[in-house]
Amino acid sequence: MSLPLISAQAARQLQAQGAWLIDIRAPDEHARERMAGARSMPMERLGAQAWGDAPAAVVFHCRSGNRTRLNAQALAAALPPGCAGHVLDGGLDAWKAEGLPVLHDSRQPLELQRQVQLGAGGLALLGAVLGATVSPWWHLLSAFVGCGLIVAGATGFCGLARLLMKAPWNRRALGQ
Repeated sequence: MSLPLISAQAARQLQAQGAWLIDIRAPDEHARERMAGARSMPMERLGAQAWGDAPAAVVFHCRSGNRTRLNAQALAAALPPGCAGHVLDGGLDAWKAEGLPVLHDSRQPLELQRQVQLGAGGLALLGAVLGATVSPWWHLLSAFVGCGLIVAGATGFCGLARLLMKAPWNRRALGQ
């Protein structure tokens, strides 16, 4: 069973009728920017989620709609009995494009994935610049970062992400 796609306006109408907006993104993504009234239920924890007083309908969403579309079958399986499920077509981006209410908390750090991208890109660029201007040995820094990205892609383990999670700004955001 797959879940039907609905527009942002239709999701807003369902929300007004008591449906829950369920954000399947990581908690750090949800904390920085979210739809007004959305609940954080990350995809990796959704199967173990206790629904409590389950609503009659839920609308699952992510940032762009890709994660929810790719996981629609798993989301349908996680629904409590008698609850209708939907996927917000276009996700948070479509919601914002319609001018619907969004909560921003700029005090929250950037999402961990973006921090990794900025860190890895900055280190690779630094290695290339220093390798061209100071010593060719600095190119090893770019190679090291490239190898780290390959390992992260192949295994799902990202050393830079683990290091960044321990950074003071991220520990505060995650309540550690």
